[in-house]
Amino acid sequence: MPDFTRRQVITTGAIATTGFASAIAAKSVAANTLNPPEPQSESAKSSGRFSEKVVLITGATSGIGATTAKAFAKEGAKVAFNGRRANLGQQVEKDIRALGGEATYFQSDVRDPKQVEQFVNATVDKYGRLDIAFNNAGVFMTPVEIQEMDLDNYRNMIATNLDGVFYAMRYELPVMIQQNSGIIINMASVAGHRGFANTPHYNASKHGVIGLTKAAASANAKRNIRINSISPLAVDTPMLQQSFEYQGLTYEQMAPNFVTPRIMNTAEIAQAVMFLALDEATSINGMDLDVTGGQLA
Repeated sequence: MPDFTRRQVITTGAIATTGFASAIAAKSVAANTLNPPEPQSESAKSSGRFSEKVVLITGATSGIGATTAKAFAKEGAKVAFNGRRANLGQQVEKDIRALGGEATYFQSDVRDPKQVEQFVNATVDKYGRLDIAFNNAGVFMTPVEIQEMDLDNYRNMIATNLDGVFYAMRYELPVMIQQNSGIIINMASVAGHRGFANTPHYNASKHGVIGLTKAAASANAKRNIRINSISPLAVDTPMLQQSFEYQGLTYEQMAPNFVTPRIMNTAEIAQAVMFLALDEATSINGMDLDVTGGQLA
């Protein structure tokens, strides 16, 4: 691979959020790894796979979080989600309710532990319990090497991507321990398995998420609580689009460099999250699910 392309793959690999090893096909179409699933617009089902489950999602005003919130709601879940951008959060809530689903948006910032505590408490106050949490909120900053990095850049990355996951689990776990049940999925990344030269702050945050996940899973399995993480590669989200624009790249340029030569979509990641949240996944605990389309093989 040419040096230019390799550098770009390294940078993009850390970017964000993304990829599923095999595509989730529409009901009447066979699964095809090389083709993403078509967006589904069916109404919410009160008797779906997550009927009456209460699902909390951080960072669900756009991208993977928003798609996952809608996917859970379509399967009958009651969804509470947060994010900083009120206009986007209110629109996601409106979209879910238009499908016949149940959802409530809470404006809050995962970098602030008090706001996270209030969000978790408000969810339980409204819906009575907390069955599933997807700690998804995250940011990606401009790629830069350590010696050139602005300290505020580093601190904001860690505060959002790592501290935000810690704060969420800190306040979710007491609720689940009291219930003697619960499932948590944390958003990691391919960057949690690699060391990319110009995203050391992103790498550090995602390595940390995987470590927190394993530690919390070990501590809470005896309490009937399962905790896993998920590591995507390149998914079509506003964050990925912004990064590509900054680097002067296109999807068509980058996709052939991936093991599965395409950009994944948010529906694939949502399906992977829901798989980990199923009651049938009882033996899956303390694992990071590779949804990079084979990039970590």
